[in-house]
Amino acid sequence: MNIMELLKPLRNKQIESYTDTDITGLSANSDTIRPGDMFVCLPGTKSDGHIFIQDAAQKGCSAILAERIVENRPPGIPYIIVPDTRKAMAILADQFYEHPSYGMKLIGVTGTNGKTTTSHLIERILSDYGHSTGLIGTLTMKIDAYVEKTTHTTPDAIELQAFLRKMKDRGAEYAVLEVSSHALAMGRTRGCDFKTAVFTNLTHDHLDYHRDMGRYLEDKALLFTGLGNSYAGEEEKTAILNADDPASAYLAARTAVQTFTYGIREQADVRARDIEIRPDGTYFRVKTPVGEADIRLRISGEFNVYNALAAIAACLAEDIPLEDIRRSLASFEGLAGRFQRIDDGQPFHVIVDYAHNPDGLEKAIETARRISRGGVITVAGCEGDRDKAKRPLMASIAAGLSDWAILTSDNPRSENPEAILADMTKGIPPQDEPRWEGIVERREAIYRALSYAREGDCVLITGKGHEQRQIFAENRSVPFDDAEVALEWLKAAKFESEPSGKRRKH
Repeated sequence: MNIMELLKPLRNKQIESYTDTDITGLSANSDTIRPGDMFVCLPGTKSDGHIFIQDAAQKGCSAILAERIVENRPPGIPYIIVPDTRKAMAILADQFYEHPSYGMKLIGVTGTNGKTTTSHLIERILSDYGHSTGLIGTLTMKIDAYVEKTTHTTPDAIELQAFLRKMKDRGAEYAVLEVSSHALAMGRTRGCDFKTAVFTNLTHDHLDYHRDMGRYLEDKALLFTGLGNSYAGEEEKTAILNADDPASAYLAARTAVQTFTYGIREQADVRARDIEIRPDGTYFRVKTPVGEADIRLRISGEFNVYNALAAIAACLAEDIPLEDIRRSLASFEGLAGRFQRIDDGQPFHVIVDYAHNPDGLEKAIETARRISRGGVITVAGCEGDRDKAKRPLMASIAAGLSDWAILTSDNPRSENPEAILADMTKGIPPQDEPRWEGIVERREAIYRALSYAREGDCVLITGKGHEQRQIFAENRSVPFDDAEVALEWLKAAKFESEPSGKRRKH
């Protein structure tokens, strides 16, 4: 694209030097610059993109977008100054990829927990009904059968618009996006024309970034205020809100579009009753504006009832018949690392779950309790270089709600794993002291938990879920998959009427 055509949408820009040239790509990472790219200098908390201008020039960038003039800037390369490169990057990405979200129906799902499962449920229902669909989220970017790996829940603006262009070029009618609070606060979804916004819940997480729950909620609200203020246009826009979460009232007040509610306890447009949580799944009856249906899920937990209700509401808003929704939900077998059953013939349950914040951990243990005929043994850890305030909360929940808790490492990153464990144990009250132990090495912790299990128990391994690597200092990582580690132990164990190894008495 010609540089002047690319820059056309930027109203507030200063061109310090100009050479007529074509731009063949956009990048905010000097390591990935290719000849012909425009390099976008993003200021950050750890590093400033402006210090990498020379690196980008040496790799052949054709233009530079910056917020200020730097000394010794490369001669002969167009140099454009804007007040906010992050906002300008989103505008240019949308322009470069020719506004891919227009003409598709975008459904964004945000919330602390449940984004991934809810997004996949919505995408499955739409696809089963015959729509061509795309999905972008924590686990993958997919367009019908085409799949690519993703590195963030919501990619940066450049990668996101590139994904959407691929979807549009492949004929996708719908795109379902997991939208993280970080992405909203950093403007990654600017330029995306969402038709529907779905809210799952708001609980303690990411406060190292958002600072407090009020700011966290305000950042989530950006998805709903971004639906627009007009009732004109071809598509009616909708906000899907969890009636049982107090934050929904704030979001309803912040959006101009029509709302559609779901829930269990409060009055809602889509409401579940007669809920049964079983080891083989979850059963409930749903009441909606278009009728009632008996729903069977192959995934366990009341939290998955909420995920299913959100998906039902979103798909009813797309005029998909309730019976078709029911059939799709019944065929959904769950996702890796989301209350995933690990079964090698052992006489007890083993579950791997991504629960990595206090609410998620509490819900996972509660569900484990409901499917267990014996005790619940929980493996829990906290990440390094992340929200430290939740560490004692999670340890308290693990020790207080489980029959036995093993506290261990998650992704320590630059922190000492033993120091993270010490932060966690500060939250355990004296009455729970006999109900936990700390084992820094994660594999050993998982093995120990499995060795304690007896017939009918449930071993719940939390924190990493679908992740396949463990991250240490300086971004060093090693292969580590909780499900594979559990299977290693199960395959090596020999079970009799009572499993070998005894659970610690408590």
